[in-house]
Amino acid sequence: MEPVIIVLIILVVLVFIALIKTIQVIPQASAAIVERFGRYTRTLNAGLNIVVPFIDTIRNRIDLREQVVPFPPQPVITQDNLVVNIDTVIYYQVTDARAATYEVASYIQAIEQLTVTTLRNIIGGMDLERTLTSREEINAALRGVLDEATGKWGIRVNRVELKAIEPPTSIQDSMEKQMRADRDKRAAILTAEGTRQAAILTAEGEKQSQILRAEGEAKAAALRAEGEAQAVRTVFEAIHAGDPDQKLLSYQYLQMLPKIAEGDANKLWIVPSEIGDALKGLSGAMGNFGPLGGGGNGGNGGATLPAQNKGPATERREKPSID
Repeated sequence: MEPVIIVLIILVVLVFIALIKTIQVIPQASAAIVERFGRYTRTLNAGLNIVVPFIDTIRNRIDLREQVVPFPPQPVITQDNLVVNIDTVIYYQVTDARAATYEVASYIQAIEQLTVTTLRNIIGGMDLERTLTSREEINAALRGVLDEATGKWGIRVNRVELKAIEPPTSIQDSMEKQMRADRDKRAAILTAEGTRQAAILTAEGEKQSQILRAEGEAKAAALRAEGEAQAVRTVFEAIHAGDPDQKLLSYQYLQMLPKIAEGDANKLWIVPSEIGDALKGLSGAMGNFGPLGGGGNGGNGGATLPAQNKGPATERREKPSID
């Protein structure tokens, strides 16, 4: 009985193992390569799959999701013989599990080496300045070459990115100095522009102030002239309304004479010819009031002024010097 039990136990174990090998569960976004006696048979997709135990074997399980692979910095020589270190990142996705398994031994290593080779070819045709400013161009060129080469491997390269481009230390120092000089230049330009704008605004403000001041002075002068004209008209109307006689006019005329000689610089002043008539009128008026002071000459006892012959329109008399 014991050998029979042992045989039964062995059969049960074999059946259990066969069931395990027969049922294959493939996760989502994955694929499995099935070989029969070492030859490719089919590709198992996601879900429950049945295979022949001990005949079919699972060669490889491949992740069909997009993968991100960073590559270490690679020294690359530019067209102007400068060595730069470039970090790259590849975004790829397996589209054909069979081709990725049988067309290339290690597609990750193949992609890395192809990326380094292509990068050196592209950077070798650029100088340092163009390399630093043409990342999009380099990325597009890399992606085009990699996508074309990896297509037969069942791999699609979605994106290629340059993480960093590090020039030599001496070049970095020169670039920092250049950038500092550019910043100082831009700061000086902005300062000069601000000063110019401030000067323009100040000049505009002064211009407007002068215009307003001139307009105010013009209006004030016009108002003063109008006031003076009105005053003259009022005086003129008052004089004519009062009907002054010759005596009053002569007295007012004599009161205006001192104002003619005002000013230290006046060495020569003009006496109008009408002053004689004014003096005659004033003399007559004073004669009617009686003698002035302590007696005087003349038949009427008043201060008699000498008569003036009418001569030219004006007489020039020299003002006595004060010195």
